[in-house]
Amino acid sequence: MLDEIDRKIAALLSQDARQSLAQIGAQVGLSTSAVNDRVRRMTERGAIRGFSADIDAEAAGQPVAAFVWVALAEGVDEGAFRVAMVEHRAVTACHHVTGPWSYLVQVRLADLAGVEEFLSGLKAGGWIARSETMISLSAVVEPPFRFRG
Repeated sequence: MLDEIDRKIAALLSQDARQSLAQIGAQVGLSTSAVNDRVRRMTERGAIRGFSADIDAEAAGQPVAAFVWVALAEGVDEGAFRVAMVEHRAVTACHHVTGPWSYLVQVRLADLAGVEEFLSGLKAGGWIARSETMISLSAVVEPPFRFRG
């Protein structure tokens, strides 16, 4: 569990992970070594999972965001589906959800043809019984885009 200072450090790192530990320490009232110890402990506990850059999706050639509701086909190996989503370079998020759908998958692609290709791959793999796709017109709030090559 994170205490109040850990939460402040995590928030500062979320805003700019490149700032120095000394800068963070000055903002939370700790020495550089104390901040370093807290960051190390949060990383060891899994509270901090990594440090990354916030890439502009359009600049990376992935301007199209689509959300795909997926109902898995009968008898599908759900573990294999999950692995496929983790490994697919276009998938930026995949959530197991309640209700009539099995998963909500977010993808970032270069164009609408890429969305069609992604959906065709799901169908060809025998993963889905049905799906529904929504294209994002714009984002009001969006998590950082991580370019996956």
